[in-house]
Amino acid sequence: MKKIASFTIDHERLLRGVYVSRRDTTPKGDIITTFDVRMTEPNRQEAISPEALHAIEHLAATFLRNDPEWADKIVYWGPMGCCTGSYLLMQGELTPEEILPLLRRTFSFIADFEGDVPGATPRDCGNYSFMDLPAAKEAAHRYLEEVLIPITPAQTAYPN
Repeated sequence: MKKIASFTIDHERLLRGVYVSRRDTTPKGDIITTFDVRMTEPNRQEAISPEALHAIEHLAATFLRNDPEWADKIVYWGPMGCCTGSYLLMQGELTPEEILPLLRRTFSFIADFEGDVPGATPRDCGNYSFMDLPAAKEAAHRYLEEVLIPITPAQTAYPN
């Protein structure tokens, strides 16, 4: 079987950052950009707990789909199985640099969030109690302050 593209990235050298994972064209000609929103260095830093990633998923998806500028471009936000970040799928041929202000607002929202996590009820979520809001806020704050605000070009292009 052919190895998929995301398994060809050198995870031993991958930094925390925002990367274009792939671009796909729909049958109608629309471009979908998949962003790798990498919050921890794979295999070198502790992964984010699944409970924290679940809370981040609910908060980020809600924020992004309500953003006045970008809501109509958001296709999907979801956690990576390896628990080192999330994928953001957006309509259009976009770059990390173009979406950095949006991601900074998103992670600031998560870091500062108070109250009940949107959709965290038995009616709205298949595992509503599997969330850790304090850990999500901590991870979001760390990613915002250590990566998104001072981001470098090496954190927006996959290592060769």
